[in-house]
Amino acid sequence: MLRLATTADVEALMALRIEAEGWLAAAGIDQWRNPQTRGPALAKWMADIEASRTWVVEDQSVLATVTLAAADMDFWQLDDSPDSAVYVAKLITTRAAKGSSLGGRLLDWAGSQARAQGKPWVRLDCWRDNLALQKFYLAEGFEHVRTEAPTHRLSGWLGQRSAEVVRHPGTVLSEDAGR
Repeated sequence: MLRLATTADVEALMALRIEAEGWLAAAGIDQWRNPQTRGPALAKWMADIEASRTWVVEDQSVLATVTLAAADMDFWQLDDSPDSAVYVAKLITTRAAKGSSLGGRLLDWAGSQARAQGKPWVRLDCWRDNLALQKFYLAEGFEHVRTEAPTHRLSGWLGQRSAEVVRHPGTVLSEDAGR
């Protein structure tokens, strides 16, 4: 079930991130390796939760999260028509969900949100050095737009796909009707 995150989910969200940190480190990917970034990440999550931008997928426990964020203007430019897209951020799935296409299903759901808002694009940015994640997004139908490299950021690989793309039609995520 997909539902809006609440402040009660913060511990589970951080557990997802810590699990992802370990998996990334074991794969030799230098992303989220600095534990000192957890505090700022938590503060951003709290703001996103309070603004009803963060969602979780749960089935007895939190399996994944995604935030539909505003355009990050460190990367997206006015020429990109930033208001023409839904922006995916903080997409994390538990390793226990591996093989379920949960990340791809969340991207499909983000597309449904873009369509509902009359926006033609789903966009995201990811770490410039995380080639495996870039490959995942390309396999999910995203196209590489460009890579930005502001000195104060490690992210910057920009991707987008049409909001019309649905890669996992047989396994659509449903939102909790009681939200």
